[in-house]
Amino acid sequence: MQVVILYHEHSEHGGVVADFAREFENYKHKKVELVSLESIEGADLARLYGVDQYPAILAMSDTGSLIRMWQGLPLPLMDELSYYIQETQPILAHSGKTIMPLHAATAVI
Repeated sequence: MQVVILYHEHSEHGGVVADFAREFENYKHKKVELVSLESIEGADLARLYGVDQYPAILAMSDTGSLIRMWQGLPLPLMDELSYYIQETQPILAHSGKTIMPLHAATAVI
């Protein structure tokens, strides 16, 4: 799954979104993709999914199907948003370093 935040970079909510994304990465150790509505990609996503309030957070499947959308402020809780982001690699919370077992069968938890 993929989570994208559509927002206007140079607006009153631009700073709120940037702070949220930074804190989300620090606390949840996952990243959300920030997409400016001033970009072609951002405008296309907003049109495709019928977004009419900003910032908008889109949780999409790997095939691009919309699973969940939040529009406007307040932003969703970090725990709620974290559910929609799949981690591709395990990360140590205290160091940010990636840990990959040599072989999946030899991994010990």
